[in-house]
Amino acid sequence: MFPLNPTIRRDDRLNDDEFYAFCQANPSLRIEREADGQIIFEMPTNTKTGLRNADLITEIVLWNRKKKLGLVADSSAGFTLPDTSVRAPDVSWISHERWNALSEKEQDKFAKICPDFVIELMSDSDEKYTLPAKMEKYLRNGVRLGWVIDPFSQQTTVYRPEGEIEVVNFTDILSGEAVLPDFELRLSDLL
Repeated sequence: MFPLNPTIRRDDRLNDDEFYAFCQANPSLRIEREADGQIIFEMPTNTKTGLRNADLITEIVLWNRKKKLGLVADSSAGFTLPDTSVRAPDVSWISHERWNALSEKEQDKFAKICPDFVIELMSDSDEKYTLPAKMEKYLRNGVRLGWVIDPFSQQTTVYRPEGEIEVVNFTDILSGEAVLPDFELRLSDLL
């Protein structure tokens, strides 16, 4: 185990099993890993952001229950992306087809898959440049559709692999497009 200890110094990066053990030894922390091995500690979100996250995940879960096309995860689920980074999006969705193609070992711990769809919800602790850069990394690793939701400006930035970025106001309808067929959401009804 690698309990958090600021005096520990390691010059080599933690392998997948060591990183998983480190996270398990520090369950009260939200931890992600960059592709270069850098470990990132994120503070818990404020209560308002947690309430907003719950609303968002509920909408995706309700859609998914009707469509039965995949699996929904919350921000406590970590994924090992193809570039070896480990991310825990606020909301994520993976198609059954892609999930079922993984071996049991690949599904274990921080599953070795990039979600098809991710939502990152900006909180007062997120800087405006952090989440767009994070979304670009998701896209490079295989995300098919991503939303960065900014409740402060009442806008959502929609990211697609083709590089097309669109800004949608909370009063407009967001579409799940081909990734989440028939999913629509007007954020002004929720947040």
